[in-house]
Amino acid sequence: MSNLILELRPGEMMIVNGATLRFRTKTRLELTAHARFLFGKQIMAPQQADSPARRIYFAVQTAYIGTPEERTAALALLRELIGEFQAATTSALAREILDRALAAAEADDCYLALRLARRIMRHEEAVLLEERARAG
Repeated sequence: MSNLILELRPGEMMIVNGATLRFRTKTRLELTAHARFLFGKQIMAPQQADSPARRIYFAVQTAYIGTPEERTAALALLRELIGEFQAATTSALAREILDRALAAAEADDCYLALRLARRIMRHEEAVLLEERARAG
């Protein structure tokens, strides 16, 4: 693995191998070994998982940075949440993206699964905006 250099601002958070770090000063950080990490806006707090797509993202996040036990439970929950979302959506593209996200998470490529889950969150937001516009 090549080294990864990150620059973080005061107050930003990062999760590395399940441990939450909050930076008090501007920090330049170099990861020199394989680690499971998220930082900044990639991190979703549990209370932010307040819609079906956001619950999917949070389950993937937990499967990525949680303990081995949390990862197992999160993958099981992810399968269930994706099944429910796929049953409720009329979008073939959304169903295909969710299939890819689940396959990535099950293959332990959770960074890809998180990117795909963010696409589903944007899709969900667009659909909700459209529905509000029609109703309003």
